[in-house]
Amino acid sequence: MIAVIKNWESRAMGLVAIAREVETLADRRIPKGDDWLTREELEALTPEELVRRTTALKPLIAGHALECEQSRKPVDAVWDAIRKTGCFYHFVPKRYGGLEFGVDTFIDAMLPIAEACGSTGWVTAFCVEHNWMFAQFSEQFQKETFGGDFPYMIAPGATNPPGVAQPVADGYLLSGQWKWGTGIMNADWVMVVGVDLEVSPPKPLLLALPASEVDVIDTWYVDGMIGTGSNDIRCEQVFVPAHRVIEMAEMRSATGPGSTLHAHNPVYRMPMAPFQAVTAAIGAVGVARSAIGHFKERIGVRTLVGTTIKQDEKPAAHMRLGEASAKVATAEMILRDTARRNVALAARSNPVCDEDRIALRAQVALAMNLCQSAIRLIAEGAGSSAHMLNNPIQRALRDVNVMASHIVYDFDGANELLGRALIGLEPNSYIF
Repeated sequence: MIAVIKNWESRAMGLVAIAREVETLADRRIPKGDDWLTREELEALTPEELVRRTTALKPLIAGHALECEQSRKPVDAVWDAIRKTGCFYHFVPKRYGGLEFGVDTFIDAMLPIAEACGSTGWVTAFCVEHNWMFAQFSEQFQKETFGGDFPYMIAPGATNPPGVAQPVADGYLLSGQWKWGTGIMNADWVMVVGVDLEVSPPKPLLLALPASEVDVIDTWYVDGMIGTGSNDIRCEQVFVPAHRVIEMAEMRSATGPGSTLHAHNPVYRMPMAPFQAVTAAIGAVGVARSAIGHFKERIGVRTLVGTTIKQDEKPAAHMRLGEASAKVATAEMILRDTARRNVALAARSNPVCDEDRIALRAQVALAMNLCQSAIRLIAEGAGSSAHMLNNPIQRALRDVNVMASHIVYDFDGANELLGRALIGLEPNSYIF
C-alpha cells in the first residue's frame, strides 16, 4: 500500500512538473513607483477635484475599453492616467499623507470609471479599497509602506483557495496558488490568505508580500470582466515576517491594529464584507448606466425590421428604458445607504452584531440583482445587432453576469442568511 501511495505521489509530482513547463506567466506591469503625487499636490486635492478628475477620464477609458478586453488587462496609458488622479490615496491614512475621503466620495469617484469600462472600474475600485485593508495591518508595516517607499499600494486581495502559512521564527513560510487576483497585473504588493494548520482550530491569516516574490499565471480566460486580468497568483515557501500578517477574523471585523491606530475615523473600523460588497457593486451600477446610455442612443436611430418606425416611437422601448433607469437609480441609492450605514455601525460604541452585517450584505446583493435585471431588459430590447462583439451593450451584459457571480452577491444565499438572522438562527455562512 505504501508503495502504491508513493508511486501515486511520484506520478502526481511529475504531472505538476509537466503542467508548469507548459503554463504561461502573465505579462504584468509592476509599478516603477516614480509617479507618486507630492505632499503639496495631495494637500490641495479636494473630494470635488478628485471626482472631477476621474469623470474627465471617461472618454479616454471608454475609448480603450475594447483594447482592455482584448488584452485581458488594464491598458497601460489608462492605468497611468488613473494613478495621476490621486484616487489610490483615497483611504490612505492622513498620518501618512493620505486623503481619508469619505465613502460617498469613493462611490462618486469610481462610478465614472466603471461607466466607461466595467473591467477598469472594477480593478480600480478594488485597488483603492485594498489600501483601506492595508491600513488594518500593524503600525510597523504601515510605516514600512505608507510611511516608506509606497505612499499607496496596488495589490490584489486573493482568498481562495487558501494557501498554507507555516509558522517559523519571526513569521511564516507561505505557499499556495490563489485564484481571482484582481489587481495583480499592475501590483507592487500582494495580499493572500494562508491557513496556519499548526493550531487548533486552523487559523486563517492574511499575509502581505511584495509582488516581485510571486508568480502570476496566465489563467484569466473568461466570458466577462475580461479586462480585469484577475490571473492566478502562486508562491512557494516565501518568508513573510510577522508584522506583515493579520488574522482574517480581525480584518473582517476591522479590529486589527490599524483600527486603533486610526481610531479618530470610524471608516477604519467599519466591517469589511459590506464595504467590499459596495466596492464591487459600483462596477455594476457603472456598466448598467453605460448600457442605458447606449440604448437611448440606439433607439433613436434604429428602424424596426418590417416597419418604417424608429424604436424610440414605441411604448415598449419607453417602458424598458424607464424600468431599467429606475432599477439602476435604486441600486445606486442602496449602495450609498449601505456604505453610510456601515460607517455608522463603526461609529457606535457597542460591537457590531452579525445581523447588522448580514442585512447590509443582503441589501447590496439586491442592488446587484437590480443592475443585472436592468441590463437584461436593455439587451433584450436592443435587437440582434446589439450582440455583436463591437457593441458595448453585449459587453455590459457579459460583465454584469460575471460580477453577479461573486459569492457575496449570491442572491439566494444572502437572503437565506438574513431570513435565518431574523428568526434567531445561527449563520450558516461566514460571508457577511
